[in-house]
Amino acid sequence: MASALEIPAPPDTVGELLARLGGVPAHRVRLNPAPGTATEKDVLAIHAREKRLYELVDGVLVEKGMGYAESMLAGAVISCLRAFVRPRKLGLVSGESGMIRLMTGLVRIPDATFISWDRIPGRRVPKAPIPPIPPNLAVEILSKSNTRAEMRRKLREYFAAGVELVWLIDPRKRTVEVYASPRQRQILTANDVLDGGTVLPGFVLPLAELFSELDEQGE
Repeated sequence: MASALEIPAPPDTVGELLARLGGVPAHRVRLNPAPGTATEKDVLAIHAREKRLYELVDGVLVEKGMGYAESMLAGAVISCLRAFVRPRKLGLVSGESGMIRLMTGLVRIPDATFISWDRIPGRRVPKAPIPPIPPNLAVEILSKSNTRAEMRRKLREYFAAGVELVWLIDPRKRTVEVYASPRQRQILTANDVLDGGTVLPGFVLPLAELFSELDEQGE
């Protein structure tokens, strides 16, 4: 499991910076503090002051992309995971503002995570605002501002840090990409059932039920 991240030399151009980050839109990159100089203290200070969520990548603050529909799906996934995990006392489930230090200098904010008790020091809820505990499962709900290159980079980072399973949920395509490694992918549609694999044996979520959240109407 990686424990430190070597921050590369400052890019020569804005285009080079955005490319390193996975081609993210420029509006998601914060310029103060200057790219390459940001720290976890900046992540926490901005969240406390502005209630905005930024990931820390290569000393750069990158705003978390999220919309209302994405937040709805994240909430549904979290509810299903908690309903399975808590009665069985398997570990902890966190939501879309749960910051995780994957390695020194790298903070990611998945939309949902499961961390088994075996990974948690003392088997107690972490007190640190950014715990250095890679989850067993990381869930990302794709927004319009997420790019394929960005998600490929995240996948590499997650598995390098010790994550065992990643779900990439696309609300527009109504698909779920299931990764047991950066190169081992299974694509599920709304007609399929998502399961927890070896990370959460016995967990199942019919995707028609999950994506029906997007079609809710008042009577």
